[in-house]
Amino acid sequence: MALNAVDDLGEALEATKAFLWPFDAGRWLKLAVVVLFVGGVGGSFPTSGTNFSFDGGDFPTDGATFPIDLGPVTIADGGDVLALALVLAAIGVLLALLFGVVGSVMEFVLITALREEEVHVRRYFREHLGAGLRLFGFRLVVGLLALLLVAGPILALLFAGGGPAALGPGAIFGLVLVAVPLALLFGVVFALIDGFTTFFVVPVMLVEDRGVLSAWRRFWGVLRAEWKEYLVFVVLTAVLTLVAATAVGFVVGIVGLILVGPVVVAGIASAVAGSPILLGIVVAVGLLAGLVVLFVAAVVRVPVVTYFRYYAMLVLGDTETELDPIPERRGRIRAAGTDEGPEAPDDASGAESV
Repeated sequence: MALNAVDDLGEALEATKAFLWPFDAGRWLKLAVVVLFVGGVGGSFPTSGTNFSFDGGDFPTDGATFPIDLGPVTIADGGDVLALALVLAAIGVLLALLFGVVGSVMEFVLITALREEEVHVRRYFREHLGAGLRLFGFRLVVGLLALLLVAGPILALLFAGGGPAALGPGAIFGLVLVAVPLALLFGVVFALIDGFTTFFVVPVMLVEDRGVLSAWRRFWGVLRAEWKEYLVFVVLTAVLTLVAATAVGFVVGIVGLILVGPVVVAGIASAVAGSPILLGIVVAVGLLAGLVVLFVAAVVRVPVVTYFRYYAMLVLGDTETELDPIPERRGRIRAAGTDEGPEAPDDASGAESV
């Protein structure tokens, strides 16, 4: 008997074509914004204050000094570097958290757009903000738990023998033998949890208006009953992801080479010439070019992400009819496939609002 996870590969392609073609630039651009976030950071404590001199003079300091000549500005005291690192780390963490929150909400925006066959980013974002925050909280807890389970035993083994300095080559080799398989094991487990949450639990939350844990309990029964289907889904998705990543990477690599390559060459030339103003301009242009490359990558990934989400929803509906997120789309595809009539064309007139 053929598995639904195999048959749904072709139907997911038909659903993707019906949703994205005829080409509508407005729809693609709005989906690219969503994909930019769904297609998804540490610090230390300061130990001293920060002292700056703008006249090139000397600095009073209680700690060791590491003078760095920056022309009119001199940075001294190792605590200055530590404070700067702390600030940058804090900014990085805040940006990562913000990106994670927006990305979690965008998961619901994407699935709603595919279910409704319309793209309204702001409206869907407001509607699913609460669900997205709950999803972000779940992901954060799972990520911290994964870090604890991987790093905890490794640190325990590392310091059990008196600390890293007391370990000999044999002990270090043994630690590696334990740490690497442990990291791989937990990495695979938590990758599966995250993947199932993204592909299946989010649609369950939408279909039955559940929270994350409630949706997981609902999906868990389906997963246990139809484990062969989901095993095939995981294997096929892994293979297709590798193929898609290679294709997308090739296209994005060419775009990046065209846009960022000249900027890198100009940056090297300005650094050699010793022109800080020119170097600053080159850095600004480089950042802009990098953002353009990121958005181009999102545009290129629109059909890939759309395909995998439709594929997952088709598998979910085939394994549990009550959880089918796209019954109308499924019916039209299968009616067209059995020659019961042509599939009704989508309205892609571009009249969708943001």
